[in-house]
This record gives sequence, C-alpha cells and structure tokens, in this order.
Amino acid sequence: MFRTAHTLVALVGLVATIFLSNVPVNAQTQRRLITQSIDERSVVRLAGNTRPEVTAANDRGPVSEDLQLEHMYLLLNRSPEQEQAAEDLVNQLHDEKSPAYHKWLTSDEVAARFGPSEDDVNTVTAWLETHGFTVNNIYQANGVIDFSGPASAIRDAFHTEIHNLSVNGEPHIANVSDPSIPAALASAIHGVISMNDFRPRPALKPKAAYTLNANAQLLAPGDLQTIYNINPLYAREYSGQGQTVVVVEDSDLYSAADWHTFRKTFGLLKKFPEGSLTQIHPQPSNNRFNGGACADPGVNGNDFEAAVDVEWASASAPSAAIVLASCADSNTNFGGFIAVQNLLTAHGRPPAIISISYLESESEMGSSFNAYVNQLYQLAVLQGVTIFTATGDAGPDTSDQFARAAVSGINISGFSSTPYDVAVGGTDYADTFFGTASSYWSSTNGTYYNSALSYIPEIPWNDSCGSQQITLMLGFARSYGPGGSCNSAVGEEFFLKVTSGSGGPSGCSIGTPTIPGVVGGNCRGYRKPLFQYFVYGNPSDGVRDVPDVSLFAGNGVWGHYYVVCDSDPTPGFLGAPCVGAPDGWSGGGGTSFAAPILAGIQAIINQTSERYQGNPDFVYYLLAGLEYGFKGNSSCNSTLGNQTSADCIFYDVTLGDNDVNCLPLVVDGSTLGSFDCYYDGATNGVLSTSTKSYKPAFVAGKGYDYASGIGTINAYNLARSWPGSRLRKTWR
Repeated sequence: MFRTAHTLVALVGLVATIFLSNVPVNAQTQRRLITQSIDERSVVRLAGNTRPEVTAANDRGPVSEDLQLEHMYLLLNRSPEQEQAAEDLVNQLHDEKSPAYHKWLTSDEVAARFGPSEDDVNTVTAWLETHGFTVNNIYQANGVIDFSGPASAIRDAFHTEIHNLSVNGEPHIANVSDPSIPAALASAIHGVISMNDFRPRPALKPKAAYTLNANAQLLAPGDLQTIYNINPLYAREYSGQGQTVVVVEDSDLYSAADWHTFRKTFGLLKKFPEGSLTQIHPQPSNNRFNGGACADPGVNGNDFEAAVDVEWASASAPSAAIVLASCADSNTNFGGFIAVQNLLTAHGRPPAIISISYLESESEMGSSFNAYVNQLYQLAVLQGVTIFTATGDAGPDTSDQFARAAVSGINISGFSSTPYDVAVGGTDYADTFFGTASSYWSSTNGTYYNSALSYIPEIPWNDSCGSQQITLMLGFARSYGPGGSCNSAVGEEFFLKVTSGSGGPSGCSIGTPTIPGVVGGNCRGYRKPLFQYFVYGNPSDGVRDVPDVSLFAGNGVWGHYYVVCDSDPTPGFLGAPCVGAPDGWSGGGGTSFAAPILAGIQAIINQTSERYQGNPDFVYYLLAGLEYGFKGNSSCNSTLGNQTSADCIFYDVTLGDNDVNCLPLVVDGSTLGSFDCYYDGATNGVLSTSTKSYKPAFVAGKGYDYASGIGTINAYNLARSWPGSRLRKTWR
C-alpha cells in the first residue's frame, strides 16, 4: 500500500508545476498604498462589519461617550503583489522540489517582504492619534495596529456609534452600523477587526444526559492510545520529548494540580515523567503601551476548556511540554488571539505547534475579522508554525451551535476555514450502533482505566435527530417529515439540538451577507487550497472545505465520552471533584478534544523528523491521496473496525452524517426566511443542500467528505510515512 518518498516528492512537484506561480523566492513587493491627502468629508464604508445581534429589539442605546474600547486591532491591506507572493511562498515552502522547501522565515523577514510600508503605517497611525486614539503597538508582520480610545472617538473617526445591547438576557456592546473611513485611506485599511465584546465559543459539549444504550464508556488516555495506534511510537521512545504544544485560551486553569491528577490517575506521570505544564501570558516584543497588552485573565467560565486542552494534548504527547498561553479578553478583542499575535511576533522562534479550540462562524465574524484570522494563520505557516483548530460542534451550521434548531443555514467556522490551519472534525464510535461493543472493549478495566482492545469503527459525531444512525436507532425510517424522528415525541424531547461534528464548505470568509449571520449577499469562501486537489472525494466546489481530518469527539450519546479533571466548584462551570474512579469526574466531547490530541500526535511526528512543519495538510492530503487512489480504498473503510488493513494511514469514515434539525430564522418577531432546510410538510426540518428534496448536509462517503474530512488516523503509520521520518527504515 505504501508508496515511496520518491512518489510523494514527484506528486508534489507535478502539482506545484501546474499550480504555482513562478515568483522569485526573494521578491520584495512592499510599496506605499496611500497616495492621496486625507479629506474627512469623503468617506468609504467598510461593509460587512456589523454583528448579527445588532437589532432594534436588542438595542439599549448609546454607551457613555467616555467608555474606553481597549486593544482594538486595525488591519492594514497588502498590495496585490504581496498577497500573491505570500500565497505562492507558502506553497513553495511545502514543495520538496522547491529551493524554498522548509526555509521558514522569521517574523521580521515576513514584515520586510509582506508587511505594510512604513509610510502607510505612519500615515494611519497619525490619523488615529489625531482623532484621540492611543496607538499601543504595531505588528508589522501581519499589518496590525493595536489601538484604544473612547466611544466618542469611534463616532468621530469611524462614523458609527457603540451601543449597549441585551442579547438573550446578557449585556453586550457593539457598533450599530458598518464603520467608515476617509476614502484616501481605503487602499491601505482593510478594517477594524472588532468593535464589540462578543467572544468566540469553545468547541466542547458536556457529557450527554441521554444515551442510546444503557451503559456509558468513558475514554481514558490508554484507550485513545490503543484505538489510534499511538503505543508503537511510545515503544520506540517517541512520546513528545523535546517538543512543545501551545494551547491558547482566554482563561487560566482553575488549578494546575488538576493536570497532575489527570496524569497520575491515568498512568502518564509514571510512564512519561518528562511531561511538563507551564502557564504564560505572552507580551508583545514591541509594546508602546508599556504593559497590559496581554493581561492575566484569571479563572472564568472557560477554564473547563483550558483543562480539556492541556490534559488531552498531554494524553497523546505525554512527554511534551504543554504550554497554556492565555490573555484576558478586552472589551473588543479575544484574548486567545492576543496570545497568538504575541507568540508569532515575539523575538526568537515561535512555538512549533499551536492548538485553538474556539470558534465563530464566517458570517458572524465579518469581513475584517475573517481577513485578520486568515493573515494571522498565514504568518504562522510562513514561520513553520502549525495551527490546529477545532471545526466546531454544530454540524454544518456553526452560527447556531448548541441551539435547539439551526436557523442560519450552512455556515462553517471562520476560525478553521482558512487555507493555513489544520481543521479537526469529530467522530463517534459505531460499536453501539452495530451491537459489537464486546468485540472492542474489555469487560474489565486495565490498571489505568483503559479497556479498548483495538481500532473501533467510526461514524461522524452527531447528537441530533437529523442523524441517520440516531433515526434508525429510534425506530424511524427517516429524520424529516411528519413521520420522521425529528417530529416524533422522543425526537422532540431529546434530540432537537444543533450538536454534531462541524464540517462544510467555506461560504462567507469574504464579502457581506444580506442577512447578518446567514451566508448570502456577495459572500464567497476562500479559494480551494493546493493540497485539497490531492485527494479522492474532495468536491469540485472551488472553495476551502473542512474538516481536514477527524478524531473521536463524542459526548456520550452512543455511550462513549472523554473524561476531564477540572475541580472548579463554581456552579455552571462544568467542574467536578477529581476524586475516586474517573467515571465520577466531569466528562464531555466536542472537537475541542480532537484538536489538541492531533496537535500532540503531530508533536511526536515532528520529533521523528523536523521540529517545524508549517501546514501539515500538504502531507496529510498527499498521503490520503495515495491511500484512496481514484476510487477509495475498501481495506481502510472504518466500518471494518478491527478488520481494517494494518497498513492504513487514514481510516475512511463512510457511514453516517453530521446533519442537524432546522427551523426558519425569526428576528425581532419577523420571519426572515428558511435557509438550507427541508421540511416535507412537517414543523421540524433537517439541513439539506436542497429545499425541495432531502439532500442531507452532510453525508460521509468514500475518500474525503464534509462530515469527517479524509478520516481519522493510525498515528504510527502516519509517523513512519512522514517525509524525513527516522521511522521510515522500519516500514515493511
């Protein structure tokens, strides 16, 4: 099954020849974009930068004139030549036949080649200061100006007001219209990334209260290591020694002792004593504000997410250094991105691997925020840094994660849809559905609560009545229509929920939706990246598709879930005492678990080859392309479970879907429409790519699919197939 490295290199070279522009590696294209004097009377609106929550019913009037908006980010444009050169260089950095292969840049080199001109920065900075803003810092590498100022200055400079809002009983602030800037600056300014305090959501779901079988089987680290074949790497003394995995948060851990308890309980401390945990608050290297850019967030409602990330990154890479990088949210900025921004632009080399388990849909984020995330991740890849992101837990509709129904149509997370991150989706185990649990789980636990016997067949993680498997298990022939599971008594009581592993096409990373939060208007997605042309099954849709790869993310609806040690006793914060057997601890699921686990596995792969890999999607898709060929690979079909071929690098998830139930969108009492929803004459519909017939969004199939990407992994086979891996010589 395995092809040689020569075959891999040849394929990269062939595709590179077809797709890459012949731009010199050392091309310098920095030039001034502002060529006119500023006339404040002539302004241009920065479209697509108003939150969907800004409605008449939510509006509570203007904020105080002197309310300070802290650490806003203003994103500067690149020239078209710079933009193209940066995209081309990313491809060359990952092409083994290119002279630029793995010759990663420093942030200063990125700034010199792809940053804004000093003249433009000075002009925009002076304009901000003229209007009463304080410029805190300038991040030249990705063209970001950090600035703060009062609400009155926002109105004066950007011609919009900041209002108080009440959204589902919670207070917020936001600009109530798109900002505008002088026309003379429009060529240089993309926009203000955020003028609101809406924050991204963690991609995790607590343990389900209702399961489809009588028993619940928690997943211990030893189970993970068996199912995805990580143990042979440990046996060869590759467990993350000398590697660092950074998880970014906007909260500290409730207690670092929880991480140690987790490792001790599950045998990681005894077997892999080298592992370590550090919490940091990364500051910018050039901070004009003299402190405060990354404030310590303390402990808040996201400390459970922080515990998930540090514990399960350590579960896959138990000898690695796990670093929690956290910054406090400002009233306009997500602390996690403040941390990433500072990590990538500090003096010295940045960390090789960063994991992000937060999300927000492309159409919610707005055009400037999407552009910022895209450029931030590109900055990482140009330096050789790998970004892992959780795709989310809302099936195809990220805007409505964990709501009772999807109302915004097909809509994926802008945190995972860029061409520069590894988007990690979620699966569930299918042994309960098949009635074969005894074949895959021992009747007794091991010393460290592990009981998995082998790889287990997988389906897309899906808790909704839109799931074909849940529909069948409940005794229905279909999910939709008057006789379907979503309109039954049991379906309506337990399974009307937007909870499922997220995936779908990029649809609104660029442009402005007509209805905020819904893909439409002049929205369009990111162009399909080079690596997605390599694999069977990836649709000819012309856009970036997610996820790339998946891992288990179930929260117990089929009886399997992850265990977490987070002893925070605060009501509503999901914590529980970490005492006694772990079945009494907190538990849950979601792609928040899958992303740091894959980050840990990649750290081990890096240990066998090179510390910095940039975007490993280039290799993942090439290897999947070789495995699946032109029609898929039946021997690696996940439904075979322990009968899959021993040579599989990826397990092809071909059964199930990540479809969820849906309803019309109602705003301020008015129905604005029904989006990507098929009803067939019933109240509750299911998301469908057609509103006239049942075409569920989305079904697993051979090769790539929106429900699971290229599938899940065999970690050992992936590591010894990796270009430059020291394990290659042991391959049969």
